[in-house]
Amino acid sequence: MSTTTSPSSDLGTRITTLAAQAPHRARAGAWRGTTRSVVRHVLMIAAALIMVYPLLWLLGSSFKPTEIIFRELSVIPTEWDFSNYTTGWQALTEPFGHYMLNSMVIVADSLLGNLVTCSMAAYAFARLKFRGRNVWFAIMLVTIMLPIHVLIVPQYVMFQQVGWINTFWPLIVPKLLATDAFFVFLMVQFFRGIPNELEEAARLDGCGHPRIFLRIMLPLATPALATTAIFTFIWTWNDFFAQLIFLTKDSMKTAPVALRLFLDSSSGSSWGPMFAMSIVTIIPIFLVFLVGQKYLVKGIATTGIK
Repeated sequence: MSTTTSPSSDLGTRITTLAAQAPHRARAGAWRGTTRSVVRHVLMIAAALIMVYPLLWLLGSSFKPTEIIFRELSVIPTEWDFSNYTTGWQALTEPFGHYMLNSMVIVADSLLGNLVTCSMAAYAFARLKFRGRNVWFAIMLVTIMLPIHVLIVPQYVMFQQVGWINTFWPLIVPKLLATDAFFVFLMVQFFRGIPNELEEAARLDGCGHPRIFLRIMLPLATPALATTAIFTFIWTWNDFFAQLIFLTKDSMKTAPVALRLFLDSSSGSSWGPMFAMSIVTIIPIFLVFLVGQKYLVKGIATTGIK
């Protein structure tokens, strides 16, 4: 006489089996998730160490005697030479602080110029209606693709004719004319994302374009302005090519160009002092990026550039 198993008993058995296996599956899933997380973090740490190694080696080499810098690749020096910093600071025709001050003057003026003129141009493209707006905006975007090597020769000829070579004007005046199209585009995207209702409410209160721009748009555009300021500082401070072309007198050179003076193809190069002054030159960039990184991320995220 055969026995049959009812569907309800089979279902109960399956539920009991699954309930018994659930903790094991949960532990296995948690173990796999932990393993993947550990492997991912190990790979990220390894990649970070690979990328940061040149900077660590530069820092360590700034404390090594020049004759052993390229004989050992270790980050921690076997011989310490703290005189590289004092020697490098006074090694050139001017104290190295003079060249950093030159860089700071150019950066400050470029920063002010980009913030004022690029924000005004961006507001015009984003909020004003005028004939040929789309055409001029397209032309502005095309200028982003032009490399500096295409522009540097006609710029040099023009600035030489007006007597601006060996002055800071060739590096500052273009910033006062909203020539950095990338920042204009960045802020145009931000201004277009601001609700039109705010502008309409301001118009009902009697505000014109100047007051709308100053009292509504600029306060709301703080992330975009901070992003522009950070990028302007980093790019201008690190600029080498344009400063090398326009500034030929030693007293007018900036910090990146002054570092080149430590190298001599006909005699021994002062690698230790040069690495020491390189570290000094990096410090302002590191501090600016450290302070403004949250604004940088927020500014890029809110302008549609991802």
